[in-house]
Amino acid sequence: MQIEAFFKLSYGLYIVSTESAGEKNGYIANTAFQVTAEPAQLAISCSKDNFTTHLIEESGVFSLSILHQDVDQSVISTMGYKSGKEINKFEKIKYINGQTGVPIVTEGCSAWFECSVVQKVDVGSHIIFIGKVLDSRLIDEKSVPMTYAYYREIKNGVAPKNAPTYVDKSKLTETKTESSSDQKSKLNQKWECTVCGQIYDPIEGDPDGGIAPGTAFEDIPDDWVCPTCGVSKEDFVPMD
Repeated sequence: MQIEAFFKLSYGLYIVSTESAGEKNGYIANTAFQVTAEPAQLAISCSKDNFTTHLIEESGVFSLSILHQDVDQSVISTMGYKSGKEINKFEKIKYINGQTGVPIVTEGCSAWFECSVVQKVDVGSHIIFIGKVLDSRLIDEKSVPMTYAYYREIKNGVAPKNAPTYVDKSKLTETKTESSSDQKSKLNQKWECTVCGQIYDPIEGDPDGGIAPGTAFEDIPDDWVCPTCGVSKEDFVPMD
């Protein structure tokens, strides 16, 4: 089986949120789709390890916010690579409360849906929740929804470990012959975050983080952090 074939499946990028007994939480999702029109129903796939999954089981409601291409990276970093058990993810993110009281993220989003769970399916590592749409709103008609392909190819992002589409990189087909790092110049040496898989390419730099294109990793200030998950420079390793 060639894992790369899965990369051709199309996905969006979303925020799934809920609240139970006063606890709000949410996470970045890339597996959500409409399953029926009458009544309108959506399905989401949630890892059993996600704190949000347990809250959805308790509350029976969830919201789905569609991220657009211009969303600030801090929104993705907070909702996708940090645990709601350790921080309040909603402290610095714009959101509203739906008719059920569920939090609905509006920052960096094109539209949102509020849903009531009508069915759930256990698929092993994940639970598929099917929700009846109670309400929906279009936030920004002109914005372009973020696709997972755009997130991977343009923003160099990767799926978090709990995502249904997470791929163990050790299973990827080897397409390049190994070469020693001594043969690579600093500008050709890419570095990878060991926490989230973000790739730093010296040729592209990190303009949003103040790092100009053409800056070697060694020349980045020590206080620079991963634009995706926020860990320090020391958590990056050179790629082969």
